[in-house]
Amino acid sequence: MHDEEVLGKAYDARLMRRLLEYLRPYRRQVGVAIAAIIGHSIFELAPPYLTKLVIDEYIPAGDLSGLGAVAVLFLVTLAGSFALEYVQTWTMQMTGQRIMFDLRMQVYRHLQRLDLRYYDRNPVGRLMTRVTTDVDVLNELFTSGVVSVFGDVFTLVGIMGVLIWLDWRLALIAFSVLPLIALITQWFRRHVRDSYRTVRTWIARINAYLQERITGMATVQLFRREARDFVEFDAIDRRHRDANVDSIFYYAVFYPAIELVSALAVALIIWIGGGWVLENTLTLGSLVAFIMYAQRFFRPIQDMSEKFNVLQGAMASSERIFALLDTPVEIVSGGSAPRNVDAASRNPPYVRRPGPSGSGDSPAAGPGAIAFENVTFAYVEGEPVLKDVSFRVEPGQRVALVGATGSGKTTIVNLLLRFYDVQQGRITIDGVDIRQMDLRELRSCVGLVLQDVHLFSGTIAGNIRLGNEDISDEAVRRAAEAVHAAGFIDRLPQGMATPVAERGATLSVGQKQLLSFARALAFDPRVLILDEATSSVDTETELLIRDALKVVMHGRTTIAIAHRLSTIQDMDRILVLHKGRLRESGTHQELLAQRGIYHRLYELQFQDRSAA
Repeated sequence: MHDEEVLGKAYDARLMRRLLEYLRPYRRQVGVAIAAIIGHSIFELAPPYLTKLVIDEYIPAGDLSGLGAVAVLFLVTLAGSFALEYVQTWTMQMTGQRIMFDLRMQVYRHLQRLDLRYYDRNPVGRLMTRVTTDVDVLNELFTSGVVSVFGDVFTLVGIMGVLIWLDWRLALIAFSVLPLIALITQWFRRHVRDSYRTVRTWIARINAYLQERITGMATVQLFRREARDFVEFDAIDRRHRDANVDSIFYYAVFYPAIELVSALAVALIIWIGGGWVLENTLTLGSLVAFIMYAQRFFRPIQDMSEKFNVLQGAMASSERIFALLDTPVEIVSGGSAPRNVDAASRNPPYVRRPGPSGSGDSPAAGPGAIAFENVTFAYVEGEPVLKDVSFRVEPGQRVALVGATGSGKTTIVNLLLRFYDVQQGRITIDGVDIRQMDLRELRSCVGLVLQDVHLFSGTIAGNIRLGNEDISDEAVRRAAEAVHAAGFIDRLPQGMATPVAERGATLSVGQKQLLSFARALAFDPRVLILDEATSSVDTETELLIRDALKVVMHGRTTIAIAHRLSTIQDMDRILVLHKGRLRESGTHQELLAQRGIYHRLYELQFQDRSAA
């Protein structure tokens, strides 16, 4: 599942133009690198010609001073070549790192802006590949591809010009093997491209398989699937290995073949040129220089063929990255149309701010009345989860949502926070459609406590504060005490400074749930949403939390989702959802008196507890 897309052509001018835009901010550095490459290529042309001078002029004449001058000049060209290659390598490596930084930040910024529907469709492993592997491939293109190819072309043209200048007849002999080079290179490119695509496909499968199995390692071990999963991974890894072996075969044939053709060219030069030397129609120095130039002539051809693989990878990676960046941001502040990738790359995640200009309405200005008006929503087209749902929550009112699994309770929360947008109807806060509100203002006035708590690597205090330095240590402490989390925190080795492992692996489920309560309270929300918030704690802890919530919910608009009806009996109003529709509404006693869906749910839970 989730195979990596293998896209596009070996070279796409449209993608290349877009990639080159990332070089624009660093055009000065690129100019320095190109100048260094040209200088290095010129220096590389000098040694064979100096050798010709020594053999043809200074050795026959016995000119020791001339030999010394040529030796010094030879050393100068070597030193200059070294210095210029150092400048070019350093400059392009630094530029590549900066471009890679810019691109990763752009991709991550865009990922933060995308709505949850996008993450429902795309696995985490694939998105991780975009930010890591694909960006690394583009870094290789910028550091050893784009500019270096220019150097190879310049070197080729320079050598061809010098060969023709020295002796056009012998130059034609050297160029006579170029059709063979073209055939071998075309064969290599065609097969390496196919092999590369196969390798990328199996890399994607390895990434997807590892991500899924490592994330679910507890389930793998619980159901004793280690051996079976190992066999499956072994099969995938073998296919990846075999694909790499195939690509190695093409490289193993290509490079010796180029060397063989190069040797054939040199042999022709020695055979024909040697005869001309014997006939005194060609100097020995020119023959030696021709041999040296011919050997250097085929080196850039090999380099460019190798860079073809880099180019192929860059085209595939860039198409995948740009496909991500071109994904429109559908959930934006103030109801704006989705911005294109260029605008998204220039702006921070939420750019609209509320203000007197009316660029975005702020829910913080009103008392916090929430209304759903004929809301219909579907995650999958044609399968609505909510159907024409309407209700109103007054400021400070405590409302509970109950219903069977899949009735749409959590979807109501997702829509209220604009993780998704409604397809029909509207949701308002104080009479303002939330699609016209500033996203940061909308979400900052809501505190959400989920059933599945996500903790980040860091400290206990850091997970309560979540990077908001406006929340003081005293406020963090008060929030922890309010939900009775301070008791277990104080028993930890370093208290609030105790490190938290990835996903809170060192904490119990109940402790993580208490921290999520403290996190919500520390931000002092005007609206509190509890999504099965007490389902993961024991009865004693639940009683402590319920006591704390009486204080927490006072003066706040509260929406609570619960399967255990005992936790929401004292709510001001209970909404009963069934198959995506709002079926009943009232207090606990009123709903029991109706003897409808709520009454049946209550009896079922009461019977379950009695049986237990």
